[in-house]
Amino acid sequence: MPYLSRLTSLALAIAVVIGAPLAQAAEVKAAPATAPAAANTAKAPLPLDELRTFAEVMDRVKAAYVEPVDDKTLLENAIKGMLSNLDPHSAYLGPEDFQELQESTSGEFGGLGIEVGVEDGFVKVVSPIDDTPASKAGIEAGDLIVKINGAPTQGQTMQEAVDKMRGKIGEKITLTLVRDGGNPFDVTLARATIQVKSVKAQMLENGYGYIRITQFQVKTGDEVGKALAKFRKDNGKKMSGLILDLRNNPGGVLQSAVEVADHFLTKGLIVYTKGRIANSELRFSADPADASEGVPLVVLINGGSASASEIVAGALQDQKRGILMGTDSFGKGSVQTVLPLNNDRALKITTALYYTPNGRSIQAQGINPDIVVRRAKVTNEADGEAYKEADLFGHLGNGNGGADKPTVKGAAAKARPQDDDFQLSQALSLLKGLSITRGN
Repeated sequence: MPYLSRLTSLALAIAVVIGAPLAQAAEVKAAPATAPAAANTAKAPLPLDELRTFAEVMDRVKAAYVEPVDDKTLLENAIKGMLSNLDPHSAYLGPEDFQELQESTSGEFGGLGIEVGVEDGFVKVVSPIDDTPASKAGIEAGDLIVKINGAPTQGQTMQEAVDKMRGKIGEKITLTLVRDGGNPFDVTLARATIQVKSVKAQMLENGYGYIRITQFQVKTGDEVGKALAKFRKDNGKKMSGLILDLRNNPGGVLQSAVEVADHFLTKGLIVYTKGRIANSELRFSADPADASEGVPLVVLINGGSASASEIVAGALQDQKRGILMGTDSFGKGSVQTVLPLNNDRALKITTALYYTPNGRSIQAQGINPDIVVRRAKVTNEADGEAYKEADLFGHLGNGNGGADKPTVKGAAAKARPQDDDFQLSQALSLLKGLSITRGN
């Protein structure tokens, strides 16, 4: 896409990231340990009084604190405080935090390929991911992980267990499992590169597609493009409607948000950013290609839709390309830049605000849906005993010669996503209504 070349680095950024409350990084590139100061602050005088106070406080803490504290700890805490007091999204990233940030946006990490939860204090396998070490080793949904490398998991949080199962690719790990209340048994497997897709797509009904984006990773734009292409191929004709689900999507990579929006737009502005330094002022426009073929579109948002999600929703709303349904979005309209430091550390610092095509700033306000639909619990009632005219003995035939249609009692229908998701079912109903009124 022609606009992608314009995504230049912002003050030696390795990536532009937007997410709430945790932003994510797109990629890692070599960068100097320090970034040059902006031109308008290069000659600012040093705050000597404040620096003397800082040195005095550091000396007092080292001398008087109840326990010894080394210089490295004090300085790192000072840096964290410096960043954390700027805004909720600027932060100092230590090696582990920086690595986790890189993994979350690349969608790749060293692990076993298990989705887990916690049940009755035990770590439980929700599902092994296909073609991963877990699935190849025969781990099954419902297995309880009672030990990791011999250490009991009972009482651990899910995140603690996940952290222990992730690690260096190729390194072996032993899980002790209990299946169906039987005796514990060990499974030893080696960590591998696990790729997590950020896009889930399926047909809800004939002609009506559903795409859910869980977060905006580096490959999200490509994944949405492939999903749209598969819909076209499987449907055999132009679709009747599509639902784009951005609910509880915390954001991610700016470039990916632009790519996703561009799949549905053929012209006009998608988003622009404005900051204090020159390179932070960017504009992104749609190209003429239309991967969605202009299919009627409903976009689902809620209070968990943040940043990159709001960019996509705002662009589609301003361009009148889709109908937004759900509840107000989170309201994070800032862009973070990741600046690598030495020793595998980095700064994540807010460098710009972004604006929708109509010039709306989403910061602390959010996106308002076109149609407000709040969450609700869907309860299906069983059909009562019902009879039709065609069930009655001696009924007359159809005057036009049509076949009788008596009551049919079939097997229970297969569960569908829209059956217990009120907002999704309302979006599907709206698309069907649009299809009828447009004569599709």
